[in-house]
Amino acid sequence: MNGHSSYKIIGLMSGTSGDGLDIAYCEFEKHENWKYSIVESETVPFPKKLAKKLVKAHTVNGLKLTLLDVEFGNWMGEQVKHFVTKHSLSVQAVASHGHTVFHQPKKRLSLQIGNGWAIHEACGIPVINDFRMLDVQLGGQGAPLVPIGDRYLFWKYDYCINLGGIANISMEFDQKRIAFDICPFNLLLNHFAETCGKSYDKDGKLAKKGKLLNKVLKQLDKLPFYQIKGAKSLGREDLKDYLKILEGNGDHKAENILHTLVVHYVQQINMTLTPIPGKKPSILITGGGTYNTFFMEKLHEALSENFEIISAGETLINFKEALIFAFLGVLRLRGENNCLSSVTGASIDNCGGNIFGLNSRVL
Repeated sequence: MNGHSSYKIIGLMSGTSGDGLDIAYCEFEKHENWKYSIVESETVPFPKKLAKKLVKAHTVNGLKLTLLDVEFGNWMGEQVKHFVTKHSLSVQAVASHGHTVFHQPKKRLSLQIGNGWAIHEACGIPVINDFRMLDVQLGGQGAPLVPIGDRYLFWKYDYCINLGGIANISMEFDQKRIAFDICPFNLLLNHFAETCGKSYDKDGKLAKKGKLLNKVLKQLDKLPFYQIKGAKSLGREDLKDYLKILEGNGDHKAENILHTLVVHYVQQINMTLTPIPGKKPSILITGGGTYNTFFMEKLHEALSENFEIISAGETLINFKEALIFAFLGVLRLRGENNCLSSVTGASIDNCGGNIFGLNSRVL
């Protein structure tokens, strides 16, 4: 550990939903507890051509994927440079999640593109990325990574749920941080909204018009992923099991599939939550899924009697993951563990992330 106690870091988040790049300039201070503030933030939509390439990244050959890695890194670096200039910021480092192309921890593989050197050369600021791979090599899932931020920055909440491309949860249990992916979320909702000519189901209006497909719901509930206990994570590759059920009968209307997915997600989230004797446990819910009004109504119906759902502010809803990746970067610079084996199933806690433009020295 070193003498530094304050940090000014930019966090970059490009999630599996593939809608844009979240940029958050964050300041951290270490006292008895960590304190944070999101000072400036914005989401930059992907250019259409780049967005199409990212969506298809898992289907292209090695050369095209390598070129995309550099192209995407350069683009992110340019956005950071513009962001820093616009807000007149002084930044110590950029911590980037990258765009996940492959996530197959059983094969010790997790690939996030967005080349670190390309980001660094485009923005002129030290860069930290590739946070997952060390944990995967140590036998872990390499995901989720957000829980260490939940432990140190959001410790006052009993449960933290993120509704992004995939829904995941984080909690303390027997003085250990436990976390795992619950179910898909926007990855599937957006997929079926697109069949109706929409990029996403705004406010869940399409799902609200639909009807529950009981047989499909029962098939979804029996998927092998839900039988796994302990550390587990979902990747784009796992969606084929869901799509086989959802698209198996071609005459299912998209509205009905969306409605059924909402009910399914609510049930799976409800099943992961355990009431705490003597109190009404608090749940902090963030991520783009919180804007799905129909889903949130159904979730409140299912949970409000036994749990207190905290209304996070818009900035935190949109940029919590970017904030926490900035925090992961802080821990990497301090040489402290930023990935918990109790969450990922790795052999040990570890400090992941490659540093570019800082000669890999610890601040």
